[in-house]
Parts: sequence; structure tokens; C-alpha cells
Amino acid sequence: MNRDEVLRHFRETGALLEGHFLLSSGLHSPVYMQCAKVLMHPRRAELLCQALAHRIVAKMGADAFDLAVSPAMGGVVVGYELARQLGIPSIFTERVEGIFQLRRGFDVPKGARLIMVEDVVTTGKSSRECIDCAEAAGGKVVAAACLIDRTDGEVDLGRPFFALAGYKVPAYSPDALPPELAQIPAVKPGSRGLK
Repeated sequence: MNRDEVLRHFRETGALLEGHFLLSSGLHSPVYMQCAKVLMHPRRAELLCQALAHRIVAKMGADAFDLAVSPAMGGVVVGYELARQLGIPSIFTERVEGIFQLRRGFDVPKGARLIMVEDVVTTGKSSRECIDCAEAAGGKVVAAACLIDRTDGEVDLGRPFFALAGYKVPAYSPDALPPELAQIPAVKPGSRGLK
């Protein structure tokens, strides 16, 4: 599946939004990728994650991982479906007082090889926090993956990183907004923002 085919799924489901968005990183952007709108369609989720799994297996092998871990909320569905495609269990981290933790009885067997799975990577901050949580629990995160890499290959997560599609979109600090963006009220979509 190439980049245009991936973005077609986002456009057809209304998941590629244009306007003025405040991202969870604190940056502002004229584009927002609402992966939940794509992943609410099980067949699309299956197709996207299957294509991502093929890329990962081609480079890492079919038995490279014992467990998938994702940051809640955005990574939960994609993490589950990618884990299903890889034939491994899936767990997720949740923020408790701003810090990712494993809850709900999830644990990481000592020495387990994990893949960290996100929906969208913008700065890599949540990904790194999820990786740190999984490794503090005793695992070793040997790769990371996402559906959309908003840095288009620029982010460094310190391990092999697989994205189904790169989609470089500008992101601005609040004090450096271009005039056309500053004229539009910012909306904070996603799990930690407005509905």
C-alpha cells in the first residue's frame, strides 16, 4: 500500500481534517489526522494494519516480537489490530496524573521483545514515554510503528521505526503562527481535546 492509497482511506472516512488544530504536543497545525475515523471501520483497520505488518515482517522477521504496547487512547485500536496481524498479544499504557502507566492487570514479562505502536507520530514524545514505561516494566522495545508519521522520517525513536505513510505537515509553536492560521480559532481534536 503506497502513501496515496493510505491517505485515500483517511480522506474517504473524513479522517484528514483541514483548519487550525492544537495538537497534543502543544504545536499548531493546518492539518489533523483523526485516525479513529479510519479505525472505526474494521475492514479498513485490517487492511492498513496488514500492510504495516507486512513491512515490519519483511525487515524484522515473523518472530521478532512477543508483545505490542500502545499509548492510550490513539494507539489502542491500531496496536490491537497490528498485534493481531503479527499474532502476538497487545497491551496499552494510560496516563495517570500525566505519566504513562500499565494498568488493568497488564504486565510485561521480563525480557519480552515489544513493538510500540501508535496511530500518528508528530514529535515522538508520547512514543518515547510509552517505550520508557514498557522498558521500566521489564521489556525491551525493539521496534516502533505507526500508521502516519507526520515527520516523514525525521523523528528518531532510537530503534527501527516503521510508518505506513509519511505525511509531512507543518506544525508551529503558538508564538510563530503564520497569519492565515492565526486568523482561525484553534480546535483541539482527539482524545485529550474537544469533541
